[in-house]
Amino acid sequence: MSTTRPFPPGDRGPEPSGASGASEGPESSVEPSAGPQLRRLDFAGQSGVVPLGRDFARQALYAWGWLPAATADQRAAAEDVLLVVSELVTNACLHAEGPDEMLIACDNKVIRIEVSDKGTGQPAPRTPHRAGRPGGHGMFIVQRLCLDWGVVRAPGVAGKTVWAELGAPA
Repeated sequence: MSTTRPFPPGDRGPEPSGASGASEGPESSVEPSAGPQLRRLDFAGQSGVVPLGRDFARQALYAWGWLPAATADQRAAAEDVLLVVSELVTNACLHAEGPDEMLIACDNKVIRIEVSDKGTGQPAPRTPHRAGRPGGHGMFIVQRLCLDWGVVRAPGVAGKTVWAELGAPA
C-alpha cells in the first residue's frame, strides 16, 4: 500500500489542460474518450451520497462495457468496483464531513476511483484486523480488493483525495 505518491504506477497524471467534458446533468460530466475514459460526480448539495456514488459508478460500468457481465469473473469485478466506491464514499461521510467529488476512470486494464473530501484524517486499514468486530473494515476491504490505493494531498489546499485502482475483468 502506498499513501503518499501523487500518482500510482501506470497512472498518466492529471488530465491535459483544456479538456472539456460533455455534461450529463448538473452534477456529472464525461471527459472525451481519447485515452482513459473519465467521469466526474460533484456531490455538492446532494443527499444520499453513497447510493448516488454507487449508481453513478454502475452507469459508468454499463457505458464502458463492464456490465452486463458475461461471466462470473466479470460480474465479480464490477461488484468489486461498486463495493470500493461504497467504502470510499462512506469513509468520506464518516470521517470527513462528506465527499466533495468522485472521479472514475477506465483505460481497459485498470479502473481508478478517486473520492475527494475536506478531511484532515489519514485513512488506514485497522491493524490488527478483527473479522468478528463491527465497523472499521472499509479500508481493509479496499486494500484487499485493489491493486493499489493511496491518498493525495494538494499543498495549501484543505482536504485530500483517496484513490484506489482495480484490475479490469479478463
